[in-house]
Amino acid sequence: MLTDALVLFFYFIAIFGIGIFAGRKQKSIEDYALGGRSLPWWAILASIIAAEVSAATFLGSPGEGYTSRNFTYVQLCIGTILGRIVVGKLFLKPYYDYNVVSIYEYLEKRFGLLTRRMGSLVFLISRVLASGTRLYFAGILLVIAYQYIYGTVANKDEIVKYYTIALVVITIATTIYTTIGGLKAVVWTDVLQACVLAVSIISALAVLFFNIPGGWDTITSTLNQPGDWSVWSWGFAKEGGCVDQIFHILGEEYTIWAAFLGSTFVTMATHGTDQDMVQRMLAGKNSSTGSKAVILSGLIDVPVVLVFLFTGILLYVFYQSNPGLDVPTNKLEIFPHFIIYSLPPGVRGLLVAGLLATAMGSLSTALNSLSTTAAKDWYQGVFRPRATEKELLLAARWGTVFFAILLIVVGAITANYVVHHEEARIIPIALGIFGYTYGSLLGVFLLGMLTKRRGCDMGNCIAMITGFLAVGILSKLIPMPESLNSYIPEIAFPWRVTIGTLATFFTGILFRKSKS
Repeated sequence: MLTDALVLFFYFIAIFGIGIFAGRKQKSIEDYALGGRSLPWWAILASIIAAEVSAATFLGSPGEGYTSRNFTYVQLCIGTILGRIVVGKLFLKPYYDYNVVSIYEYLEKRFGLLTRRMGSLVFLISRVLASGTRLYFAGILLVIAYQYIYGTVANKDEIVKYYTIALVVITIATTIYTTIGGLKAVVWTDVLQACVLAVSIISALAVLFFNIPGGWDTITSTLNQPGDWSVWSWGFAKEGGCVDQIFHILGEEYTIWAAFLGSTFVTMATHGTDQDMVQRMLAGKNSSTGSKAVILSGLIDVPVVLVFLFTGILLYVFYQSNPGLDVPTNKLEIFPHFIIYSLPPGVRGLLVAGLLATAMGSLSTALNSLSTTAAKDWYQGVFRPRATEKELLLAARWGTVFFAILLIVVGAITANYVVHHEEARIIPIALGIFGYTYGSLLGVFLLGMLTKRRGCDMGNCIAMITGFLAVGILSKLIPMPESLNSYIPEIAFPWRVTIGTLATFFTGILFRKSKS
């Protein structure tokens, strides 16, 4: 355990050192939020990867691989590539041209103040819920490690308490360097965290492979059922007419249709209309810098997802080949259990550092974007219109602390829910939250970028509400009369943003901006 502790010690020393160094000479909100627009494309690229490979991905993707024993989830990468090309070529230039710090400033300049407020509020609520949910996942490994060290098996209430303590520790550590260093600290620590992540997951994969008796022959003989190793899924039902087939496809998460349409719209929303992601793309000297970083990140997503899924597949073979080993009943704990109980010292510490890197990378970005949006859109926009740069900088830093507390609360609630509902799956939970709201957000942004005179403040509000209602009804979030349910498909999470976007866009296009 000493070796593991030393690995973690040096990791935290490096993180705090970078944060303190990056925090020097910050004088304005632009320095804090955008790093003075001076960051190179490769650092922005590493930061995007580190932010999107959250603890949910670190644990959830191996869980998906373990459960499905195939690569159908990787289909969605088609959409992540297409969506990021659209973001790089369509979204970033207007943001740079308008010189925005909060991207919701664009909505005010294009439509009006009300649209900006609506967009900003949707982001703040969605990001707090989504990032708080993801924060819970970082605690899984730490709770298992605690039980391993002390040799105890905790009950569910005790586990929730341990989760809460872990969340508090992780959040406090991340808040310190984020508050001091701003986006520069976020990006440069993300570069380190991306390196730690890469080394840790490859190390785990190698150890896992070489600890399977019989090696590749065992792997191929174990995975010999229909559907094993699959990459593509058309999502068709075994029987039914055209309407039935469409309903079935809309209810499937990982299909070729979801890859080309659903995932593309999801990526356009998460990487084009979410302050969390866009903020680092605005930290380059021009739109070309951000465009290069975001498009390349989509291409890198493919090998990243493949590695995580393959790790889950090998975990299935490993435990099938070693029936004497304990296997957690909760599939969310499979990979963390392997890390703690089966990896050698040093490698185990590296994997714990890798998980912390993913959690802290995503968390630091969320805290920085939430505080920036709150400072620009609400503190300055509503309460202190004539706030000085010093006041805005102070507001952003205090905002970081405030949102850290909110995320801990959401993470603790999520922990309590998942501990008492072991059937819960990470990926749909983490991604599903955005699905309910980000379609409305994307629809309004596309309305601004694809039209010149369409859309207005009041019309946009109606359009966004329409988009939310459409998704709520089709995802069964909003209950409908039983007599109508047979006529309404239940859509999976990749389709929520698509439906919400189209409903919002085509409703908003009915309204015309006044010539005044």
